[in-house]
Amino acid sequence: MNVKEITLLHSNDMHGDFLADHVDDKLTGGVSMLSGYINKCRNEDPNVLYAIAGDMFRGSVLDSEFRGLSTIQIINLLAPDIVTLGNHETDYGVAHLLFLEKMATFPIINANLYIKQNDTRLFKPCHIIEIDGMKILFIGILTEEVISQTKGEKLIGSFIGIEEAAKEVGRICNAYNGLDIDLTVLLTHIGYEEDKKLAAILNPDWGVDIIIGGHSHTLISQPAIVNDILIVQAGTGTDQIGRFDLLIDTDNNRIAAWKWQLLPIDEWHCPWDERMEELIKSIKAKTDLKYAKVVANFDYELEHHDRWAQTELGGVFADAMKDSLAVDVFLMGSGSVRKYHMGPIVTLQDFTECYPYDGRSYGVKMTGAQFKKALLYIYRDEAWLGDHTEFYQLSKGMHVVYSKSRHELLKCELNGEEIDDEKVYVIGIQEFHYNNLPEFLNLSYEEVKANGGPVVLTTSDVETLLEYFENNKHLGFGLEGRLELVE
Repeated sequence: MNVKEITLLHSNDMHGDFLADHVDDKLTGGVSMLSGYINKCRNEDPNVLYAIAGDMFRGSVLDSEFRGLSTIQIINLLAPDIVTLGNHETDYGVAHLLFLEKMATFPIINANLYIKQNDTRLFKPCHIIEIDGMKILFIGILTEEVISQTKGEKLIGSFIGIEEAAKEVGRICNAYNGLDIDLTVLLTHIGYEEDKKLAAILNPDWGVDIIIGGHSHTLISQPAIVNDILIVQAGTGTDQIGRFDLLIDTDNNRIAAWKWQLLPIDEWHCPWDERMEELIKSIKAKTDLKYAKVVANFDYELEHHDRWAQTELGGVFADAMKDSLAVDVFLMGSGSVRKYHMGPIVTLQDFTECYPYDGRSYGVKMTGAQFKKALLYIYRDEAWLGDHTEFYQLSKGMHVVYSKSRHELLKCELNGEEIDDEKVYVIGIQEFHYNNLPEFLNLSYEEVKANGGPVVLTTSDVETLLEYFENNKHLGFGLEGRLELVE
C-alpha cells in the first residue's frame, strides 16, 4: 500500500474579522497571525493545502468600506488554495462579485449560481489540485435556502436543495472518477446539520471523503462521521483554524488514517506575518478617522447573545425602526444584528459592524390573523434548534406567550390589547425579508397585497437608524416580556 501525507487547513465565515483582539491577556485572532500560522505550516511541509468554506465578506468596516476590495487583497496575501462561496459573497451584488473574482489570485468554486437565460454557471463547480502526485477534487456547494439575497437579482438564478446537491455531487464525482482522484472534499456553506443530512444521502461509490462546511458558525471538538464521511467546521472569524493531518492510500484512493484539530490563532502559537500586518495597517488607517465618530449612547452595554432569542440590542434596533417609521410593529431580522454586544458608547464603526446591511423597509398590511400565522411559523420547532430559519426581534408594545410543546400562541398582545384577527395592522419589515416573505413568514404576496400596499417607509435603514440614535441619547431598553416561551 502506497501512503502519502497531506495537511488540510480550513477556515469559514471569516466575516472581515481581520484584526487581533486582547483575550485573557493575549492577542487572539486576526489575519496577521492566521497568515503566520499558515506560512509556518507551508514552510515545514510542502504537502499543505488551505481552504476557505465561504463568507469572507461582511462584518467589519475594513470590508464594507471598500465593498470587498480590501478583503480580496487580504485573502490574496493569505493565498488559499481553494475557496467556495458563502451567502454573504453575494451581498454587494452578483455583478460586483464577478468583478471581485477577477481580482482574486485563488480559485473560487460554486455549483449553483447561474444565468437564467441559458442556465450557464457563473463559477466552476469544482477544482482539482495536484500535490505530490495526488489528485484532490474539491466541489463547492451552496443551497438555495442560504442565498436568499439573490432574489433581488433579475438575471441571476440559483438552485440546489439538499437532494439536488447530492445529485450534483454525484454527477461531478462520476465525471472525474476516471482521473484517479485520491481525495474528494466538499466545500459547503449550508450549515453543520445540513452537512450531516447531505452526507447521509450521498452514494458511497462517489468517493466523498470529507465535508468542510460553514454558515452555522459551529465550533466542534471532533468531526462528525456520517456515511463514512468526515464533517468539520471551524466556528467563525479568525480566532481558530481547522487542521486535518491525513494519510492517503493512493492505491485505493481513500483515507488510511486521519487526525483533526481545532487550533487557536494567538500570539502563543502563531508567528506574525509582517507583510500582512503592513497591509492591514494601511487599510485600517483609511477607515479610522471616518468611523471614530460617536453616534449613540446606551445606558449600559447591550447584548445580542443569541440570534434565536429576544435580546436587548435587537430590541433597540426594532424600537428605533418602529418609532421612526410609525408602524404598529416592526419585525427586525435577528440576523441583521451582527455583534454580540455594543455600547455604552457606540462609534460609527461599532454601528456599521453591528448593522452592515442597508436597504429599504416596507410597511406591510396584515390582518391580526395573518400576523399570528407569521409568528407561529417563525416560532416553529426549527427556530429553537438554530436551523435554517429566520427569527425576529419584536418592537416595544408586543407581548407574546408561545407554547413550544403545543405550538400555540397563548397570548398575542399589542399595547396591552389582544391582537384582533379581523383588524389590519401595519407591520414594518426590511427589504430582504419582504423579498422572501413566503419563505420567512409563510405569507403569500397575494394575501398581504389584498390588504393594500406594501408601502416603502424608508429607502435607507442605516440612515433611519443613525438619525434615531443620534437624536435619542442614553438609550437603554429591557426585554419587557416581549416573548415568553412556555414548555
